[in-house]
Amino acid sequence: MKYQQIPTLILAAICTFNVNATEISEPAPQFTLPALQQDQPVTLKAFAGKVVYLDFWASWCAPCRTSFPLLNALHKRLKAQGFEVIAINLDEDKTKAEQFVKEIPVDFTVLRDGKGEWADRYVVESMPTSFIIDKQGIVQHIHHGFSGDDINGLEQKIASLLAATRP
Repeated sequence: MKYQQIPTLILAAICTFNVNATEISEPAPQFTLPALQQDQPVTLKAFAGKVVYLDFWASWCAPCRTSFPLLNALHKRLKAQGFEVIAINLDEDKTKAEQFVKEIPVDFTVLRDGKGEWADRYVVESMPTSFIIDKQGIVQHIHHGFSGDDINGLEQKIASLLAATRP
């Protein structure tokens, strides 16, 4: 092996190994982020004991325009059972996110991560990417993208976690 190839191999190994990747059966990384419109800090810990649909999205994301109304309806139906949707916007320009929620208003929590720090921590590679977190704070499902047909399968997963009792 030539010495010139060694740095390339090391770089390839580093790029494919993701130390902070959020995976199924692992605790969801705890964050504090500002609310989109009020700027007050919101923590994931504040939703402890609830089933959370954590959705990373951006204003330019076409599937997000499909998901928001469906997630809002699901949130309204299941909120009383302990279900929450937290949507984390990744736009650098806050006004784009504000315009999006003006066009598609929702009743669930919308936060900002304009620098993408938490998107990196959760290893968000496509828009939208969502994590279903159980009552104990453990990631139970990761969902990439969104089409209208996805909502039924997601609702089944969420309903089953809402019905589950603590082990």
